[in-house]
Amino acid sequence: MRTGILGGTFNPPHLGHLVCAQEAYIQLRLARVMLVPARIPPHKPVDEEPGASHRLQMCHLAVVGDEERFEVSDLEIRRDGPSYTVDTLEQLHSANPDNELFLIVGADIAAGLPGWHQAERVMSLATVAVAERQGTSREAVEQALRSVRGGESGRFFDMPEIDISSTMLRRRARTGESTRYLVPEAVRDYIDRHQLYRGTSGE
Repeated sequence: MRTGILGGTFNPPHLGHLVCAQEAYIQLRLARVMLVPARIPPHKPVDEEPGASHRLQMCHLAVVGDEERFEVSDLEIRRDGPSYTVDTLEQLHSANPDNELFLIVGADIAAGLPGWHQAERVMSLATVAVAERQGTSREAVEQALRSVRGGESGRFFDMPEIDISSTMLRRRARTGESTRYLVPEAVRDYIDRHQLYRGTSGE
């Protein structure tokens, strides 16, 4: 089975994440896409961290009604220590060795792959699927992929330009601006109900 892996902090998950997952699902002919929220990103802290359990629950809410295509994994939330991608891929491969894994990343992230923890092992466990975006050239991504053994198998897929970021959504929540039409309604309701990103939540 061809399975897409979309990792991140999802703080909060928004429509840009879901469009990326959908386009990978369609264009790469995946059987499913798995959202994997990180417990502790290895390279930077989670800004305005509401708590890993809140981020996990928002991911579940984001895919309600579309569970045939999308699912949410708590692998990294349950695992202690930094959430290295290689460890997640190792676990998924061990659990289902016949699955073909596709690691879904944006072009900006893909350009930094040579510096990832055990980058060659990552490439051996999954095909890197790159969402092309403005601001990072395809040439830069291809150069990065070529510099890591196994990177030549990387795939590209098109994604509409959607200028939504979790940083913007946190700011809007903090200042009371509307986030309607930027996040799934269930996620928006959850943020409002738990007063996330307003200095009154957290774990």
